[in-house]
Amino acid sequence: MQSDSHNPNWEPYRILGAERASRWLVVCDHATNRVPDWVHGGDLGIAAQDMARHIAYDVGAAGVAARLAELLGAPAILSNFSRLVIDPNRGEDDPTLVMQLYDGTLIAGNRGISPEGVRARLERCYRPYHAAITDLAARHRDTVIVSVHSFTPQFRGRPLRPWHCGLLYADDTRLSMPLVRLLEEVPGLVVGANKPYSGHLAGDTIDRHAIAMRRQNTLIEIRNDLIETDAGQAEWAERFARLLPDALAVADS
Repeated sequence: MQSDSHNPNWEPYRILGAERASRWLVVCDHATNRVPDWVHGGDLGIAAQDMARHIAYDVGAAGVAARLAELLGAPAILSNFSRLVIDPNRGEDDPTLVMQLYDGTLIAGNRGISPEGVRARLERCYRPYHAAITDLAARHRDTVIVSVHSFTPQFRGRPLRPWHCGLLYADDTRLSMPLVRLLEEVPGLVVGANKPYSGHLAGDTIDRHAIAMRRQNTLIEIRNDLIETDAGQAEWAERFARLLPDALAVADS
């Protein structure tokens, strides 16, 4: 687990390649397991091995997002707080905004959190992160948002998930469906269309910054055991950097 206890200059997000001019914008909502020191003393009261699991962040997603943005000549914005502090990929009124139980683990530091405690996390983490996305997305009239996530191969007590990756989307499928078709042409790759999750969640990052603004978008989910290493992250970033422009050409046509 990362803590900012010794970092007075902590910020709730990181922007990589702010000077890059591409219309692409790469977003990583669950980039880190960091807990700010002002949240429950920088420790949510769960074991280190749980903070290293998917419940605290999207394993490998930050590395994929950073490399993908570089290859696309695009900026990337990465959250700098754990999803267990507050989940930026939820609407502000979502009951799972601050999780108290996740995949069999009780989140002690979130139990009985007060409305004031939630409000502090909104003001210091969630809202600045989304304000920064708003600013980055507004740089181009035709911004295309790519959100990078990872998923666990198996929840506790649940079946193994067969997909290597999935593309999530809501009503706007302009970019996602051409990308699904391109991925399905890769030998041996098991691709999920709106798998392992549904692509529509009211108030989530894509809903807020892409769907509501009618921006082309897709949300990439990669199985996290495939991107635990730098080599795996580079492989998947390079794959998507090759395929995304081709998918966008179809979407733009």
